[in-house]
Order: sequence, then C-alpha cells, then structure tokens
Amino acid sequence: MFPMKGMNPKQMKKMMKQLGIKMEELEGVKEVIIRFENKEIIISEPIVTVIEAMGEKSYQIVGKEEVREILNIPEEDIKLVMEQTGVDYETAKKALEEAKGDLAEAILKLQEA
Repeated sequence: MFPMKGMNPKQMKKMMKQLGIKMEELEGVKEVIIRFENKEIIISEPIVTVIEAMGEKSYQIVGKEEVREILNIPEEDIKLVMEQTGVDYETAKKALEEAKGDLAEAILKLQEA
C-alpha cells in the first residue's frame, strides 16, 4: 500500500496532508473516560491525537487503562435498608455498594455492626 516503514515524521505529515488527512495532538489532557451503563473505562496520562479526514474527526487515545464497575442502586433499596437498620442515607448506600446491590447482605452487615 504506502511505503511507511522507515519514513520520517516530516515525510509522513506531508503525505497525509496530500491525502487530506490532518493529525494533531491535544495538549493538557488529564484523563479520558468512556462511560457504559454498568462500567467506566478510565484512561489516565493519555496521549490524544485528533485525526481529521473527509470532514470526520477520529480520536486516537493511548494511556493507562482502568476499568471500574458502576452500580446503579435504586432509591427504594436505599430507603428499605435505612428503614430496616435505622442508619442514615450515606451509610445505607455504602453498605449496598459494598454488597454489590444485595439487599439482604447489606442489611445483615449493618445489623451485625
């Protein structure tokens, strides 16, 4: 296809410009977060490159990846744990998060404490 191996960056940039492709590195990016319904991918210390071709922008991201699960705990569950154990909102929510949403486990742990 294209003789890219061994090509210096200036030649590469010139060739891409001829093809109508612009590349630019974004400066000062602290982190990139990709959110899903039940998890997040956090990329720290990212190097973000914007590639623009044919009127469309693409982002290339390189960095340290961390995946975090997101637990959506219903308000009704938090209120139920509060009623059953007599704890405040934050304590009930934290117990449910630690129990990964399991009502029975959260209540039992709070009753044992």
